[in-house]
Formats: sequence, C-alpha cells, structure tokens
Amino acid sequence: VQLQASGGGLVQAGDSLRLSCAASRRTSSNNGMGWFRQAPGKEREFVASIDWRGGRSYYADSVKGRFSISREYGKSTVYLQMNSLKPEDTAIYYCAVARGAWSSSSANDYTYWGQGTLVTVSS
Repeated sequence: VQLQASGGGLVQAGDSLRLSCAASRRTSSNNGMGWFRQAPGKEREFVASIDWRGGRSYYADSVKGRFSISREYGKSTVYLQMNSLKPEDTAIYYCAVARGAWSSSSANDYTYWGQGTLVTVSS
C-alpha cells in the first residue's frame, strides 16, 4: 500500500490548511487511518485518527477544537482540516493506515505510512 499525502505549505499563524492522503489500494477503505507529525528535533506524535467508516475519531489534546479528520465511507482517502494554525504546529505530517478497522492513537497500530508533507506556520 502506498500513501500519497499532499496539501502542506507555508502559512501564517491563524491560517488554515487541508491535508489529503490517498492510499493506493482500495482495501485500505476497511482500515482505520490516522495522521501523525514530527517537528524538528522531536519524536513523532499522534495528531488524529478515524475508524474505517468515519464514525469515530480521536484527537491529540493539542489540536482538539482546531483540527478535524474526515474520510468518505468506503474510500481510502483521509483528510485533515487544520484551522487556527500555530507556529508549534510546524512539522512534517504523515498519514498512515491502521492494521484494523478501529481508530487508534498508537503508532504501533499502523502498518503503512506515507512520505509526509511539510507544514510550516510562521508567527
């Protein structure tokens, strides 16, 4: 399974961005999907996840109320709408496909990872 993430860029604090991630195989439509990010000099961290039907999602506390993850039922594309961006949101954002149908915040539950898309938020 190959994942193609897109939508990153350079924005100012308070702006919005929408990331997209498309998986190459339709079978991913039966799996949970998630977004993680890694800032320079820091470890990769969980951002948001969604189950296979798009009915249940989880968010890191740092992005709750600002970010929204979504997907179309039966499809292998996931989105991350990011509003009210802050400089501390600057990172490479990675999408991933989970082993199962559930939504998970643990990187260990994901088997396939995209190459990442860079988001830079200036103050």
